[in-house]
Amino acid sequence: MPNTTTPVAIVDAYHRAWTGGDVDRALTYLADSVVCSAPDPEITTKAHWREYLAGFVPMLTGAPELTRMADGSRVALWYYPQTAVTDSTLASELFTVEGDQITEIRLAFDRLGYMPAPPQ
Repeated sequence: MPNTTTPVAIVDAYHRAWTGGDVDRALTYLADSVVCSAPDPEITTKAHWREYLAGFVPMLTGAPELTRMADGSRVALWYYPQTAVTDSTLASELFTVEGDQITEIRLAFDRLGYMPAPPQ
Protein backbone atom coordinates (compact mmCIF):
# COMPACT_ATOMS: atom_id res chain seq x y z
CA MET A 1 0.00 0.00 0.00
CA PRO A 2 1.43 3.39 -0.95
CA ASN A 3 2.02 5.88 1.83
CA THR A 4 -1.07 8.08 1.64
CA THR A 5 -1.91 10.10 4.69
CA THR A 6 -5.28 11.78 4.32
CA PRO A 7 -8.72 10.51 3.35
CA VAL A 8 -8.64 12.74 0.25
CA ALA A 9 -5.23 11.37 -0.80
CA ILE A 10 -6.43 7.78 -0.31
CA VAL A 11 -9.61 8.36 -2.33
CA ASP A 12 -7.66 10.18 -5.05
CA ALA A 13 -5.19 7.31 -5.34
CA TYR A 14 -8.04 4.77 -5.50
CA HIS A 15 -9.91 6.79 -8.13
CA ARG A 16 -6.79 7.35 -10.27
CA ALA A 17 -5.98 3.64 -10.15
CA TRP A 18 -9.33 2.29 -11.30
CA THR A 19 -10.01 5.04 -13.84
CA GLY A 20 -6.51 4.40 -15.18
CA GLY A 21 -7.38 0.73 -15.68
CA ASP A 22 -5.51 -0.74 -12.71
CA VAL A 23 -8.23 -2.54 -10.76
CA ASP A 24 -5.75 -4.55 -8.69
CA ARG A 25 -4.02 -1.40 -7.49
CA ALA A 26 -7.36 0.28 -6.77
CA LEU A 27 -8.36 -2.61 -4.53
CA THR A 28 -5.28 -2.10 -2.34
CA TYR A 29 -6.97 1.05 -1.03
CA LEU A 30 -10.04 -0.88 0.15
CA ALA A 31 -10.40 -2.61 3.50
CA ASP A 32 -11.14 -6.33 3.24
CA SER A 33 -14.42 -5.62 5.04
CA VAL A 34 -15.38 -2.72 2.74
CA VAL A 35 -19.12 -2.11 2.41
CA CYS A 36 -20.19 -1.20 -1.12
CA SER A 37 -23.59 0.28 -1.88
CA ALA A 38 -24.33 0.61 -5.57
CA PRO A 39 -27.31 0.52 -7.90
CA ASP A 40 -26.67 -3.21 -8.33
CA PRO A 41 -27.74 -5.01 -5.13
CA GLU A 42 -25.32 -7.86 -5.91
CA ILE A 43 -22.31 -5.64 -5.16
CA THR A 44 -21.83 -6.09 -1.43
CA THR A 45 -18.24 -7.27 -0.89
CA LYS A 46 -14.72 -6.44 -2.00
CA ALA A 47 -14.80 -9.46 -4.34
CA HIS A 48 -18.05 -8.27 -5.90
CA TRP A 49 -16.62 -4.76 -6.24
CA ARG A 50 -13.60 -6.23 -8.05
CA GLU A 51 -15.86 -8.03 -10.52
CA TYR A 52 -17.87 -4.86 -11.08
CA LEU A 53 -14.82 -2.69 -11.71
CA ALA A 54 -13.13 -5.32 -13.88
CA GLY A 55 -16.24 -5.45 -16.06
CA PHE A 56 -16.69 -1.68 -16.30
CA VAL A 57 -13.10 -0.45 -16.65
CA PRO A 58 -12.56 -1.83 -20.20
CA MET A 59 -15.53 0.27 -21.37
CA LEU A 60 -14.17 3.45 -19.77
CA THR A 61 -12.78 6.06 -22.16
CA GLY A 62 -12.34 8.81 -19.57
CA ALA A 63 -13.51 10.04 -16.19
CA PRO A 64 -13.16 13.79 -15.81
CA GLU A 65 -13.85 14.98 -12.30
CA LEU A 66 -16.46 17.63 -11.70
CA THR A 67 -15.78 18.31 -8.03
CA ARG A 68 -15.08 16.83 -4.63
CA MET A 69 -15.87 17.57 -1.02
CA ALA A 70 -14.28 16.29 2.16
CA ASP A 71 -15.45 16.28 5.75
CA GLY A 72 -13.09 14.49 8.10
CA SER A 73 -13.07 10.81 7.18
CA ARG A 74 -15.68 11.18 4.43
CA VAL A 75 -14.90 12.21 0.85
CA ALA A 76 -17.40 12.73 -1.97
CA LEU A 77 -16.48 12.73 -5.66
CA TRP A 78 -18.61 13.74 -8.63
CA TYR A 79 -17.29 12.80 -12.05
CA TYR A 80 -18.32 11.76 -15.56
CA PRO A 81 -17.40 8.11 -16.31
CA GLN A 82 -17.23 8.24 -20.09
CA THR A 83 -17.87 5.29 -22.39
CA ALA A 84 -18.69 4.85 -26.07
CA VAL A 85 -22.35 5.37 -25.10
CA THR A 86 -22.07 8.49 -22.91
CA ASP A 87 -19.74 11.29 -21.96
CA SER A 88 -22.19 13.26 -19.83
CA THR A 89 -23.71 10.85 -17.30
CA LEU A 90 -22.81 12.04 -13.82
CA ALA A 91 -21.68 9.61 -11.11
CA SER A 92 -21.13 10.33 -7.45
CA GLU A 93 -19.35 8.35 -4.78
CA LEU A 94 -19.26 8.91 -1.05
CA PHE A 95 -16.32 7.24 0.65
CA THR A 96 -15.63 6.61 4.31
CA VAL A 97 -11.94 6.21 5.15
CA GLU A 98 -10.69 4.72 8.39
CA GLY A 99 -6.97 4.60 9.05
CA ASP A 100 -5.43 4.24 5.63
CA GLN A 101 -8.20 2.32 3.86
CA ILE A 102 -11.62 2.93 2.36
CA THR A 103 -14.20 1.14 4.49
CA GLU A 104 -17.37 2.20 2.69
CA ILE A 105 -18.35 3.27 -0.83
CA ARG A 106 -21.77 4.58 -1.78
CA LEU A 107 -22.06 4.89 -5.55
CA ALA A 108 -24.92 6.63 -7.37
CA PHE A 109 -25.40 7.08 -11.11
CA ASP A 110 -28.11 6.91 -13.74
CA ARG A 111 -27.93 3.41 -15.23
CA LEU A 112 -30.08 4.46 -18.19
CA GLY A 113 -27.36 6.90 -19.21
CA TYR A 114 -25.16 3.93 -20.10
CA MET A 115 -27.75 2.20 -22.28
CA PRO A 116 -27.32 2.45 -26.04
CA ALA A 117 -29.77 4.81 -27.71
CA PRO A 118 -32.82 3.05 -29.10
CA PRO A 119 -32.83 2.50 -32.85
CA GLN A 120 -34.63 5.18 -34.80
